[in-house]
Amino acid sequence: MEQKVCIAMVPCPGLSHLIPLVEFAKLLVLHHKNFHVKFLIPTLGPPTPSTNSILNSLPPNIDFTFLPPINIQDLPPNIHISTQMILTVKHSLPSLYQAINTILTSSQSKNNLVALVFDVFSTDVIDIAKKFNLLSYVFATSSAIALQFCLNLPKLDETISSEFMDTTKTFDIPNSKVSFKVKDFPDPVLFGRSSKTYKSFLHLFQRFSLVDGIIINSFKDLEQDTIKSMEDFLNVYPVGPIIQKESKSKENESKCITWLNKMPQKSVLFISFGSGGTLTNEQINEIAFGLELSGFNFLWVLRVPSKHSNSAYFSGSSQKSNHDSDDDPLKYLPLGFLERTKDQGLVVPSRAPQIEILSHGSTGGFLTHCGWGSSLESLVYGVPMICWPLFAEQRMNAATLTDVFKVAVRPKIDEEDEIIKGEEVARVIKIIMDQNLRDSEGLQLRRRIEDLRVGAAAAVSEDGS
Repeated sequence: MEQKVCIAMVPCPGLSHLIPLVEFAKLLVLHHKNFHVKFLIPTLGPPTPSTNSILNSLPPNIDFTFLPPINIQDLPPNIHISTQMILTVKHSLPSLYQAINTILTSSQSKNNLVALVFDVFSTDVIDIAKKFNLLSYVFATSSAIALQFCLNLPKLDETISSEFMDTTKTFDIPNSKVSFKVKDFPDPVLFGRSSKTYKSFLHLFQRFSLVDGIIINSFKDLEQDTIKSMEDFLNVYPVGPIIQKESKSKENESKCITWLNKMPQKSVLFISFGSGGTLTNEQINEIAFGLELSGFNFLWVLRVPSKHSNSAYFSGSSQKSNHDSDDDPLKYLPLGFLERTKDQGLVVPSRAPQIEILSHGSTGGFLTHCGWGSSLESLVYGVPMICWPLFAEQRMNAATLTDVFKVAVRPKIDEEDEIIKGEEVARVIKIIMDQNLRDSEGLQLRRRIEDLRVGAAAAVSEDGS
């Protein structure tokens, strides 16, 4: 039997990092019949049901192995989620070395291992690739613009000033035509140069010159200038948009689709904050007020409120996340809201099939946390967005969607109460959803995202680049 070309992929913990890498692997084995992909997965604890569901449905040319879980006692207490992901991979390197050595030395292996592909937060895997003389590729689950900022971080760090960390300032990204407000920088940067979170984040991008290439989940029609500027000094491969073909969670699917089927075309605002986003109870009340005030149809995926925005997507977490609790999210809505809006909207608890909803003809807008996966899904299906970032690099994504791609609006936070008021929620909903306003901001957004939808379709076509 002919020996297959084997590629080992090392994700970092977190569904939002695992899913796009899995989808990329599926495309590789679909288009290259002689390829075999093996996932070697660092873990902090037992895999979640969602993780198991994704991995157990892989095609025959892809398999997976969970590396032994690291000891949580070996991690510093109260560390940021990004540092936790980085250290989980770093502490898993001995196990990864053994796993790869076994693949390479096994006399029964039918696979010729040639390369390691790993997540941005798994960059320490470069050391393993070098030891075994394997090709190494980073798979970036972010936009090219966000990656460009991070790639420039080591150089910025050498010449950093107090102005760089002044959140009231705007900062030009080197080798780019893009500017960002400092307050929209990714979370680890805002911790400051002296923090361990910042230092571990910086460490990742100081090593990018060592890899053989960077694979980006984006496409040239979307980020042509940024991708071109990166190609001047790195091997860059834009392979996107890579999204799931269907939602893994079928929770509430029949209820949502049946309801959407009764709604007019482009009339429904879909509201969801991804796999781990939660809001405070006060903010939930303001969104509810804004929805009523707007009068537009809505489908809202609601989770139990928390004191702060939540990153419960971390797959290795041993803690039970808010949206997996037995608490009923709907009881946190304002008194009488469900009755008053029974003809206007549908509220479902915890989860909904996002792909099926965004691709439905009745969906006309998406209020999103701006995770890159959700942003790409919205672009692919031509659904304009209301940006509501919560954590990680989502604020940078929001700024990109509104100011660079011009396919979204972003509500203003009330500076006194540090919350988005219901009147502001209603205002941005009207911009996105009102189809009757001619020469409006919303009309321009819809035209722009339709152009990008066509570009996304061309990028993933058989002859797309």
